[in-house]
Amino acid sequence: MSHEGQSEATGRPADKPAVLLIHGFTGSTTAMRPWAQALESAGFDTLTPVLPGHETTWHDMINRPYAEWIHATEQAFDKLADTHHQVFVAGLSMGGALALHLATRRNVAAVSLVNPGLVVDSSLAPYTKWLRHVVRSVAPISNDIAKRGADENAYERTPVAAVHQLHQLFAQTRRRLALVTAPVQLFRSTVDNVVSDASVRALTAGLTPGTLVEHHQLLHSKHVATLDYDAAQIFEESARFFHQVAAQVAESPKGRP
Repeated sequence: MSHEGQSEATGRPADKPAVLLIHGFTGSTTAMRPWAQALESAGFDTLTPVLPGHETTWHDMINRPYAEWIHATEQAFDKLADTHHQVFVAGLSMGGALALHLATRRNVAAVSLVNPGLVVDSSLAPYTKWLRHVVRSVAPISNDIAKRGADENAYERTPVAAVHQLHQLFAQTRRRLALVTAPVQLFRSTVDNVVSDASVRALTAGLTPGTLVEHHQLLHSKHVATLDYDAAQIFEESARFFHQVAAQVAESPKGRP
């Protein structure tokens, strides 16, 4: 999904802000589309890229280095930044880690996270570098959703080689968290069978004090909360948060919050 704006008369970036939305590990843009649609209704342009190795078959992830996911998000951000003065980033699960990593390398206006992953919750994670040669895939981590009938269209298997890349991505992102200067908004489900509180602890410990400006609990949703009972809360609060930051920048003499 992509809706971008630029002044036809001047060719300069549009005043309308934009949001880059990043989906999760072995997931798809399906989980982000309702969020993107809500943000568009709230006055934002959006871009929801498919990360390399996703939305094909799980075998396509086996030889994908995590650097490809980072590069894809940076390319998407740069595309939006070429046509918009302000670009916000929203991420779900691994998409949250990628959003945070992006905020250390680009001028991200603000970040909204839904159940972001920063720690692989398996004691075997450090050994996936070798296990991937013995076991190709494991059970899926998809559709952790309380709402009946919801489907995120994730892969039916999780490739172990990709888990190794995820483990490396999370480690690198944790090391870079202190570099995040954009304000961060966090949505956290009270029940999450994919990402444990270890990731939340890593986030709060790694960010500079004051960077995490909002922490919202999602009382009725599981991991894929963007398709769950609290989705409307996420959509409304993130739009308010982004508009608030945009207004602060507009009011600032130097264009800074």
